[in-house]
Amino acid sequence: MTATKTFDHQSIGHDGKRTKGKIEASNELAAAQLLRQQGLTPLAITGADTLMRREIRVPGLGDRTTLKDLSVFARQFATMTQSGMSLLRSLAVLEDQAPKPSLKKALAEVRLDIEGGMSLSGALGKHPKVFPALMVAMIRAGETGGFLDNALDRIATNFEKDAALRGKIKSALTYPVIVLIFTAVMISAVLIFIVPIFEKMFQQLGGELPLPTRIIVSASHTLFWLGPVLIAVAVVVTVVFRQMMAKNPAVRLWFDKVKLKLPVFGPLFTKIALSRFSRNLGTLLAVGVPVLQALDVVGATTGNSVITTAMTDLQTSVREGRPMSSQLSQHKVFPPMVVQMIEVGEESGQISQMLEKIADFYDREVDSAAEALTASIEPIMVLVMGGVVGGMIVCLYLPMFSIYQNIQSN
Repeated sequence: MTATKTFDHQSIGHDGKRTKGKIEASNELAAAQLLRQQGLTPLAITGADTLMRREIRVPGLGDRTTLKDLSVFARQFATMTQSGMSLLRSLAVLEDQAPKPSLKKALAEVRLDIEGGMSLSGALGKHPKVFPALMVAMIRAGETGGFLDNALDRIATNFEKDAALRGKIKSALTYPVIVLIFTAVMISAVLIFIVPIFEKMFQQLGGELPLPTRIIVSASHTLFWLGPVLIAVAVVVTVVFRQMMAKNPAVRLWFDKVKLKLPVFGPLFTKIALSRFSRNLGTLLAVGVPVLQALDVVGATTGNSVITTAMTDLQTSVREGRPMSSQLSQHKVFPPMVVQMIEVGEESGQISQMLEKIADFYDREVDSAAEALTASIEPIMVLVMGGVVGGMIVCLYLPMFSIYQNIQSN
């Protein structure tokens, strides 16, 4: 007999009223089917709330709308549209249950704009910080073609896969970052607490300190003022460089080119950029967005200026009546396999399906590259941490040999 679990659910009835409750089912899919049998449209189904599962939020932090929030919003919006609910009622329900204040505020303004006669895509386009250009373009195409629910479903799928891709990258980089932070804390603790004790002992015993030990002692003296200065300088340099990249496209293009050519991380960043390019362009073309508009949106959503430059060239090529594949081959960031598959897609009239296959391929490549990166970095970071800490300990114990020799000679 299949074990059942208790799920919390938020649903909409035929009368448009929102209800909350609990339901027993084997999994979330079965719970959704049971709710539909009861005449309810499920909006959210989660495991029963416990103390360990409750989300901890700090006021003022975490209010930015994430890809996960947008994917849930699009999925719920599509469900309500398919069930026959009106646009304004659906937006009112989504506004009421929006998890982030920024999303709730934007939806309230979107609903007011639609009541004033504006289209959904036009109202969403007034909030670029909440609703990405990719989402607005797909909804505009769905409104024009009369398949808004299908467009919303594709938006949700696209954002879910993009969020999963970002999660893989974060998981691959989490370990080295934690090790680096732990190493820095350990080195600081040794310099602040351990080195002064050894310094006093060396002063009492006398004798000249070796050069490595003098360097460690000097670092201990300067850490109190030099450490904060270095942190402040690093923060200022980072902020200034980010502003330069935002204001100067040439700086951003140079940085993105360097990022793609890094020895270890470069191939990983390249695969991520190709995956996003293929996924976004394929999704836009699949819902009927015009090619030129799709290329413009993709150039702004891949997060890499190298791809953005390529999209600008592609727009010129398409305007002149040439296929995209002919221009893609001029950019080294696109491997021959990608160019050949897009060329086949253009010839067969299945360009969107081919782009989705390319995106799935690079999603798997990113997964494998992230696992390989984690596996290779782990022993290197352990060796580096052990070498640094071990070297400091050796430097502290070097004077012991000279002190022991002085005691023996006396």
